[in-house]
Amino acid sequence: MANVTEAVHLEGGILVGHDGSACSQEALTWAARLAARADMDLHVLRAWSMMTAPRPSSWTPGYVPPLEDWEKAVHDELSAHVAAAGLDPACRVTCHVVHDAAAQGLLAAAAGADLLVVGARGRGGFAGLLLGSASDQIVHHAPCPVTVVRPGYSARKNAAASGAATD
Repeated sequence: MANVTEAVHLEGGILVGHDGSACSQEALTWAARLAARADMDLHVLRAWSMMTAPRPSSWTPGYVPPLEDWEKAVHDELSAHVAAAGLDPACRVTCHVVHDAAAQGLLAAAAGADLLVVGARGRGGFAGLLLGSASDQIVHHAPCPVTVVRPGYSARKNAAASGAATD
């Protein structure tokens, strides 16, 4: 196997799963606000496979780049999402990527976390579900407390800040 990260071992802090979806971006924002208030480290984790990873810059037709290139592309994309979130600069953020299925990668890393935060809906195609499949597995099997951030958190937060009615 190539030299890519297959597991992350944490020692406390808040772990947030991020798959690139809008809902995971909202979960990131929610988790970062809590981490800043609680003075805790924030760990942002994306699990990936070649099927879910962005195409590495070394990719060309007929050439499959090494897994390390795919891992770098995933890390770069995750770092860009974290930067785009405009988090409080005082928040201590570390980005992690693991070559594993989403639920398994998050559950393994959560063994050392104080809290695991996920979005209610990921990039899967089952729009009628209340929770995405990874979120559902995490809620039932996590070794630490879990918070599931519902879609629309940012809109509700912004409405509350402006004094508008929220649901």
